Amino acid sequence: MRKKFTLIFIILSAVTNMVWAARPFVTDDARLTTAGSCQIESWTRVYRTSTEVWALPACNPTGNFEVTLGQGRAFYDAVGSEPADDYIFQAKTLIRPLETNGYGFGLAAGTVRHPAVSPGPNLFGNSYIYLPYSASFANDQLVVHINGGWLKERTTEKNLATWGVGTEWNVSERVTWLVEAFGESNPNTYWQAGGRFSLIPHLLQVDTTLGRAASGGGDHRWISFGLRFTPSKLF
Repeated sequence: MRKKFTLIFIILSAVTNMVWAARPFVTDDARLTTAGSCQIESWTRVYRTSTEVWALPACNPTGNFEVTLGQGRAFYDAVGSEPADDYIFQAKTLIRPLETNGYGFGLAAGTVRHPAVSPGPNLFGNSYIYLPYSASFANDQLVVHINGGWLKERTTEKNLATWGVGTEWNVSERVTWLVEAFGESNPNTYWQAGGRFSLIPHLLQVDTTLGRAASGGGDHRWISFGLRFTPSKLF
């Protein structure tokens, strides 16, 4: 059972942590953290017999170069199971920033490390690169995000194509509904839907989603709860 959920955790880490559009999206967007500031996104994702906890701080020191460094930990309900950790490093830049009623795209690359799989200084993990594309409609009331990329799976030495499609519907200043699908070419396909609520607009948001694999039973379903803090200026 633990091996089964470790595999799910690693697959989702490698594919879904192509680090992230505004929570709770997995599909990334053509936006960056505010120049001269940092943000932090944290969340928990609950499966039937396991739970993931994540924290991803990101900073944009120069205006067009965002760096993300974070950690996730998976806990398993099986007796005697040990937690599994992932560490993520990513860099992202924009080639064309997203504008209202326009489009934007960028480039991101990173690595996901799994030290529990290969102990010692040479951590074990996956490498990836992808292109985030976003388009705005109706004065940003509807925003569509599309990702296409490549993933190198170190456990199998496979090269996989990755993809994601997500839609934001901003129904008010505080409320956004979201739906997306994402996956890879092996084929693993996932979807999730939910919403985001701004407790303090442009500063503090909470969110929740329901998701599942396109195939599979209850072990492949999840519910997530997240918190996002986005100060306008830190340095």
